[in-house]
Amino acid sequence: MPHPLRAAALAALLLAGAVACGDSSDEGTSTAESSASSSPAPADDAAGGSAAARVEAVNETMRTTAFSAIGTSTAYDGALQNMTWNPRQGLHIRISGTIGGHMYCQDGVTYISSNLFAESLKQQGQEITVPAGLDDVYVTTKSGEGCDAYFALSPTGRFSPADDAEVNGTPARAVKVSASASATDMYYVSAEDPAYLLKLKSTRDGRTSSTSYVDFGKETTVTLPSADKTLTMDAFRARIGG
Repeated sequence: MPHPLRAAALAALLLAGAVACGDSSDEGTSTAESSASSSPAPADDAAGGSAAARVEAVNETMRTTAFSAIGTSTAYDGALQNMTWNPRQGLHIRISGTIGGHMYCQDGVTYISSNLFAESLKQQGQEITVPAGLDDVYVTTKSGEGCDAYFALSPTGRFSPADDAEVNGTPARAVKVSASASATDMYYVSAEDPAYLLKLKSTRDGRTSSTSYVDFGKETTVTLPSADKTLTMDAFRARIGG
C-alpha cells in the first residue's frame, strides 16, 4: 500500500517524537492533517458532477464497505503490501518482501510492529536498536483520525480527464491530488455507482507505487495484537532509552 497524501500525515505521527523528547506528536500531526485536507477543491465542471462530490461519495462507500487491496510501496523499497478493511473491526496492513511486518488500526489507534517502526525511523534519519525482548511488540499511538484516513481521498482532489481509464473492465475517472512536484497521488474511482476506489498510483521523490482495491463487500476478520504485545509510544521510547 503506498502512502497517500492523507495517510502520509498519519505515518508522520508514527515517526515524529519516537525517540525525541518533548510534547506528544499527536497534536502536531492532527494539525498537519487538517491543513492538508480540510479545504475542498473548487467546483469542477467536468461531466458527471464535481470532483469534490465524487470524492465524498467514494469516501463514504469505502468507509462503510469491507474490501481488500494489494500493491507496492513508496515507503519500503521492494516491499508488497496487503490491506484488509473491515468497518466493524478495523484495518490490517501486512508488509512482505524486502521487509516484513504488520500494521493495524482500530478506533483511531494505530499499531505498528517494532521492526517496521524502526525501519521507518531509519528512513527519516533516526537510527534505533530494537532490543530482542521488543522484537515482537507493536507500538501504539492515537491519531485523532478514523482508520479510514489511511485510504480516504483528499477533498482537494481534482478530476484529470486525460488520465481516465478502465480498471479491470470498469470505467474509472481519474482524481489527482498533488502536495508538491515530487508528491502526487492519482486515484481511479468508479465512474458509476457504487462509488468505489479502484486503483491508486503514487509518486514520492521519484519512487512510484500502484495499489488495486478488490473484494468489495467481502469481510475478512481483523484481529488486533494482544494487549501484552503492545506498548504506547512513550512506553516504547522509555524501554529503548529514548
